[in-house]
Amino acid sequence: MNQSRNTIGLGGQILFILCAVLIIDTLTAAAALGPSVIGWWGITLLAFVLPYALIATELGTAYPADGGLYDWVKRAFGDKMAARTSWLYWINVGLWMPAVYILFAGMASELFDLELSLTAQVALCILLTWLTVWFCNVAVDIGVGISQLGALLKVAVILALGIAGFLYAQEHGMANQLSWQSMLPSFEGGVGFLPAIIYNLLGLELVACLGRNLKEPVRSMPKAMLLASLAIALLYVFGTLGILVALPVDEVSLVAGLTDALTILFADLPYGQFWVLGLGILGLLTLISNMVSWTMGSSRTAAEAAQAGELPAVLGYRHPRLGTPVGANCLTGLVSTAVILCYGLLASSNDELFWTVFAFSSCVFLLPYLLMFTAFLRLRIKDARHPRPFRLLSNRLLAWLLTGSSLSFILGALLLFIFPQLADGIIDWQESGPLLLGLGVTLLLGEALIRGQAGHAASLIRTSA
Repeated sequence: MNQSRNTIGLGGQILFILCAVLIIDTLTAAAALGPSVIGWWGITLLAFVLPYALIATELGTAYPADGGLYDWVKRAFGDKMAARTSWLYWINVGLWMPAVYILFAGMASELFDLELSLTAQVALCILLTWLTVWFCNVAVDIGVGISQLGALLKVAVILALGIAGFLYAQEHGMANQLSWQSMLPSFEGGVGFLPAIIYNLLGLELVACLGRNLKEPVRSMPKAMLLASLAIALLYVFGTLGILVALPVDEVSLVAGLTDALTILFADLPYGQFWVLGLGILGLLTLISNMVSWTMGSSRTAAEAAQAGELPAVLGYRHPRLGTPVGANCLTGLVSTAVILCYGLLASSNDELFWTVFAFSSCVFLLPYLLMFTAFLRLRIKDARHPRPFRLLSNRLLAWLLTGSSLSFILGALLLFIFPQLADGIIDWQESGPLLLGLGVTLLLGEALIRGQAGHAASLIRTSA
């Protein structure tokens, strides 16, 4: 029996959500949009995050289960669509983990003034991948503890960025002109990084995957999601402002941007190098905690689908005493290792490697959310009499409008990840073609596994008959 059942209270849930959603690895990508990112944050938080949080809360309290998003899609659209959702939700983590640990290697090189070869960076990424898998395999309590610690570290780093940014501006002025006009949403500049904002805000529903481990989920989950959403909104804006105060937009590096900003902001302060090193190390630790959070949630989703016979049985293997999804965790590690090795042979720079892997995994990651939002509407109609302890809205039209708004943001982010210059009317097939090919291969591989599993199940039924 898993000893962590029903032990995660309101505070623990808030910290888990903060760790899953609040990420610093793409904070510099958002800052690359320039001052207009502040306006985009505002629009996104009102038109996307608020309805998203309310929808996830209603689904999580009405249908609490370890499968989370998988369970909601299954109830709405059936077994096969749920299996496709689980596949995408799970495989995304294995594809995204390399990008996070590529960033780790780049930040560590910058922070400690190391000249790491590409081979050394690849080796470090693989080591971190399997450290993450080990944390997730040991016990839910340890994984949640790491996530909660990571949340506190993220808050500390982002608050330090923002506070130091404002202090720096008083002494040295701002690297970018921050005015009401410049902070209005704009399609000029680094619009290709706009989907990073949407990406930065996903994961609120991940806490629902721990449904059986939550203390009084019907009462605590709505509070946790709404309070965490508010905190996340304020912290993202605050941290982004800190980077923009320190670095001109054209000098923001996707990999070294955070370290560069810390170096500039703390250079003139007493013990400045100590602060840069300390906060940089905390930033590195948050990357590990983030991957622990996502691996825990996505592996549980895949394990639920595998135990239902919809994905290969190896994904459903759990530790006999701890109950952790060892099979899904280890396969995540294998996928991540393969991607690290492949992209390590192809990339010419850290920034290029990071964004290529990140854009690809993000497209895979966004697809399940299309199903999650439509599942919400479907269940409102199909399962209207099911008790809903937390109900989004009684007005059906308004519920449809808010869901449509959320879907439009997901679709827009998908398009801009695949075609980053679309706002300028340009499609670069040399850049977009490989991404579409990888996306197609991922979808086809998942379909083959799902159909193969269905055929295997059918043959077992015929044999037993």
